[in-house]
Amino acid sequence: QYSFKEVFGTLVVQKELFDVVAKPLVEDLIRGKNGLLFTYGVTGSGKTHTMTGSPGDGGLLPRCLDMIFNSIGPFQAKRFVFKLDDKNGVDVQCEVDALLERQKRDAMPVPKTPSGKRQIDPEFADMINVQDHCKVDEVDEDNVYSVFVSYIEIYNNYIYDLLEEAPFEPIKPKWNNCNTPVRNGDFIPPQSKILREDQNHNMYVTGCTEVEVKSTEEAFEVFWKGQKKRRIANTQLNRESSRSHSVFIIKLAQAPLDADGDNVLQEKEQITLSQLSLVDLAGSERTNRTKAEGNRLREAGNINQSLMTLRTCIEVLRENQMYGTNKMVPYRDSKLTHLFKNYFDGEGKVRMIVCVNPKAEDYEESLQVMRFAEMTQEVEVARPVDRPLCGLTPGRRFRNQAFREELARKLEIRGGPINGETEEQSASEIFLQNFPPLPSCELLDVNDDQTLPKLIEVLEKRHKLRQMLSEEFAKNVLAFKTTLQEFDSSVVSKENYIQGKLSEKEKTIAGQKMELERLEKKIKTLEYKIEILEKTATIYEEDKRNLQQELESKSQKLQRQASDKRRLEARLQGMVAETTMKWEKECERRVAAKQLEMQNKLWVKDEKLKQLKAIVTEPKNEKPERPSRERDREKPVQRSVSPSPVPNAPPVRLRHRRSRSAGERWVDHKPPSNLPTDTVMQPHVPHAITVAAASEKALAKCDKYMLTHQELASDGEIETKLIKGDVFKTRGGGQAVQFTEIETLKQESPTGRKRRSSPSNPDPPEDAADSEWTDVETRCSVAVEMRAGSALGPGYQHHAQPK
Repeated sequence: QYSFKEVFGTLVVQKELFDVVAKPLVEDLIRGKNGLLFTYGVTGSGKTHTMTGSPGDGGLLPRCLDMIFNSIGPFQAKRFVFKLDDKNGVDVQCEVDALLERQKRDAMPVPKTPSGKRQIDPEFADMINVQDHCKVDEVDEDNVYSVFVSYIEIYNNYIYDLLEEAPFEPIKPKWNNCNTPVRNGDFIPPQSKILREDQNHNMYVTGCTEVEVKSTEEAFEVFWKGQKKRRIANTQLNRESSRSHSVFIIKLAQAPLDADGDNVLQEKEQITLSQLSLVDLAGSERTNRTKAEGNRLREAGNINQSLMTLRTCIEVLRENQMYGTNKMVPYRDSKLTHLFKNYFDGEGKVRMIVCVNPKAEDYEESLQVMRFAEMTQEVEVARPVDRPLCGLTPGRRFRNQAFREELARKLEIRGGPINGETEEQSASEIFLQNFPPLPSCELLDVNDDQTLPKLIEVLEKRHKLRQMLSEEFAKNVLAFKTTLQEFDSSVVSKENYIQGKLSEKEKTIAGQKMELERLEKKIKTLEYKIEILEKTATIYEEDKRNLQQELESKSQKLQRQASDKRRLEARLQGMVAETTMKWEKECERRVAAKQLEMQNKLWVKDEKLKQLKAIVTEPKNEKPERPSRERDREKPVQRSVSPSPVPNAPPVRLRHRRSRSAGERWVDHKPPSNLPTDTVMQPHVPHAITVAAASEKALAKCDKYMLTHQELASDGEIETKLIKGDVFKTRGGGQAVQFTEIETLKQESPTGRKRRSSPSNPDPPEDAADSEWTDVETRCSVAVEMRAGSALGPGYQHHAQPK
């Protein structure tokens, strides 16, 4: 069983999946935070369908776009107000520069950015026809927004731009200096992109096409254009199997308005650039099921390798977080993990959708996928992002808009300027006001001789004033001309100087550009070499780990074999010693028996010789009387017999064997479960404290310790072991026992012929003397022998053996 934050059934609709998984990422995007969404699973499990959707039911990607434009629709900036640079940054332009940029782009012969008013392609029209109208609440109305999209794919661990206008050429083999393809089968794509790290340590793809879009239809049209270039192939498990990892990147640039609420604030520090990456991973597959060959086999190997690197990075991150270690995460082993390195380091929120195929053939692979997905839940990478504060009054956009509307309404009602403002006077009117005023020119009387002289006098004054102003104006014009000529000459000289400096700077810039191009080529070469060295180092490290494991296993095997050999040698030595001792005793017994038998025969012969000598040495006059055979038969031969048992005999006094260390104080530990053996030889230790269980009080009084242990031997008899040791005081004030030797007391029943209990035998044997000696041997058939040790240590064995 595996546990996940959310589990969806087979009948789940795209809207429910979007609300739970992708909607929080879109909300974070508009609030200025980064997000990453994966679709992960085996091949043919529905990852592309989950991301793109089907006609009539759009997937996560069109729903994300629709929610973004529904939220920022009325607050979007005009085109080219925000301008992305080549270093993963964004600049803001004024309205005039943006207008010039738009006019310049419109005049270019290259294909224009798709317009939202044009007819939508019916091939994907049903996918983006989302009727939910989902939007983010609490969008900052004092900001302006622009959306940029890009679409890349990672194929055979190379990055390609799917929106590039250049003709999409197939991958060509790398050629050497002899115009022949290299033998190792290594391929180099001529149009692949490289990864860079910006000043904020975020990874980005250099030279990637980023298109500014203004509507859902326009953005999805860009996506569909790149989707047609994506590599897919027909395999035995999937008719349209993705052969690459695709990444659709949505960048949202936002900046606050100025205090008037009309134009964008021209401060780069106030621009916020957030990013949402939607990743459709290629499915893991086993080549023994897909029966892939050639390019398909190479593609499958690269796909599985990149997924394995992703899994390794997650495992190392989890181990570092859970156990506090600082292991290096191998991001650079794959372009996929290297591109999203900043997400795993905590620069955004990461979500993963695990797609599972219910087919029985995919059971084992689905278990591996779910095990990895369950483990990724324990990795925490999200952290809050602080947005810059502009310090302006919130709500200024709508307040300034309402003020302009109210001002226009009042102007329309009044029909003129407000507050009686006068129109600005012209320069000629101001010039005429400086002349003396003209007197009245009306002639009411013929004899009036004052009006005309006054008028002539005023006109003469005006004429003089005009001449003075004309002369002064001419002088000023001449002075201004002189000043202008001087300024013009100085401007020309400065312009010449600036032109010289500019030409020098241009030469310097050209040299720096050439040096930059050379360094970029060198960087590409070094990066390629670094990748090769990293792959080689990875192979060597893997070989090293395998060799170390093999060495450890072989050393362990050798150690086991050596210990088995030592154990077998000890066992064989014990067996040889025991067998040698057994046969030595058997030989001694046989030699003793043979010697006894020969002594008996010699004694019989000596007796016969004595009788013969007595007969020979008798005097001849005495006739020897021949004894009758009948009398010999009646007279029994006397032989030594065993004494009959005495009734009510006193018990035999037990003989105690004194311990070798009897002069010391002992603790005699005899467990209550021991049974009395009632044997003649009993261990006896004087000056001993007998206890049933060892205690610290008893051990403190003695310096020796003996434990009596009984167990059942293989022959059914009780075997007693005396385990001895020395008592030491510990640093903590307690007592410790160090065992030094073991004595084994073994009890055996005597075996052999039975003793004769009475001499009543009507037919004595012919060799009576032999029988007597044999009877003595029988009576002394039980002996006591002491021999050294056992396999456990030094000691003695007390046992009885038949002679």
